[in-house]
Amino acid sequence: MKIITGFVIALVLSSYTFCQDASIRKLQIESARTIKKDIADTSKKNWRAGGTYQISAGQGSLSNWAAGGDDFSLSVSTTLNLLSFFKKEKTSWDNLLNINFGYIKTTSLGSRKNDDRIDFVSRYGYALNKKLNLTTLTNFRSQLLNGFSYTETFKGSFRKNFASAFLSPAYILISQGLDYKPYKDLSVFISPFTSRWVIVRDDSLSARGDYGVTPGKHSTSQLGAFATINYSKSFNRFISYRGRIDLFSNYKNNPLNTDLYMTNALSAKVGKLICFSWNLDMIYDDDVKIFGENGTSPALQMKSVFGVGLQVKI
Repeated sequence: MKIITGFVIALVLSSYTFCQDASIRKLQIESARTIKKDIADTSKKNWRAGGTYQISAGQGSLSNWAAGGDDFSLSVSTTLNLLSFFKKEKTSWDNLLNINFGYIKTTSLGSRKNDDRIDFVSRYGYALNKKLNLTTLTNFRSQLLNGFSYTETFKGSFRKNFASAFLSPAYILISQGLDYKPYKDLSVFISPFTSRWVIVRDDSLSARGDYGVTPGKHSTSQLGAFATINYSKSFNRFISYRGRIDLFSNYKNNPLNTDLYMTNALSAKVGKLICFSWNLDMIYDDDVKIFGENGTSPALQMKSVFGVGLQVKI
């Protein structure tokens, strides 16, 4: 009986020891395994933001530019582009801020600015399908410093004319319409009913009735149709193009005389920092009547700048 009892006890102890060794080995194997991250634990970022800063020097030419300029000059210009995008399910919100400023030195007029622009665009959209959004678009456009136009009184002599300033003018636009995106590089926004306000803060400019305001008033409201086309294309790692054209027809005053705002920017990078750039901008506003021999006519404003400089990502 004692022999049988001893045999049973030995069997139980050996079984316990075997199970304990197996548990230890299992724990060792588990601890040696590489921990894999669960993909489901990673949430998709709804916000994306970034930007670029560029400073360049180059040759510029202007024609009837309201913010001021010279026919031919050497210039230094700086550009800041900031952007942020939000996307969640069918809702999207795109914001873009462009600030441009340039300075030139000429033999005829000395030192002065040749570019000055603040342009902010915000789009809040709801996707109706993969290519069509119901969108609310807002736009603010103005400049930073005082601008002048120059009238040649006789050969080699010019008269300096105060033409613009910060918030003189400023354009505020609010529009609701359809935003069609056939592919990622192209966007076409159309709205039959758009509200636009023109602000002229400066007393002397408002007293003259510049930029379409009633003389003595500092703002005017307009109702019209609005369309904007945006195209952005990266041909490769180094060459890219960005273009935009805005069209506005004022229902209240000469609706066939459509206002135009167009920008074109072509850039080519050499290495990480060096960048060649060419910019062509065009503006036509039927209410900007500061051109011509008497300074009372509208005209197509054109600005072309080619430069070489540095560009960095923010």
